Amino acid sequence: QVQLVESGGGLVQPGGSLRLSCAASGIVFRRYTMSWYRQAPGNERELVATITSGGASTNYADSVKGRFTISRDNAKNTVDLQMNSLKPEDTAVYYCHAKLLNTYWGQGTQVTVSS
Repeated sequence: QVQLVESGGGLVQPGGSLRLSCAASGIVFRRYTMSWYRQAPGNERELVATITSGGASTNYADSVKGRFTISRDNAKNTVDLQMNSLKPEDTAVYYCHAKLLNTYWGQGTQVTVSS
């Protein structure tokens, strides 16, 4: 059974930081491209960041470049998203995503940026 379990969401003030983590099980994690998506109320789900299977390449949405960093630990089967200089518009449910031949989603974790 494949599981992607996100953690680390919460309420933070503008300008603050949060670190999201996704723990994967049931897949050969090191083979999967991993991504973080987010979905704000009334909006479509959007891609935030992607990291290739070996971790050599990353990509970011323009809206988060320079503020967010995606990383992975293939020994621990985890992928993290370090989010700095958070803005109210970063408020959303953040989802972990795994892609190889199949795709898998986590259940999401809420991030709220508000004073």
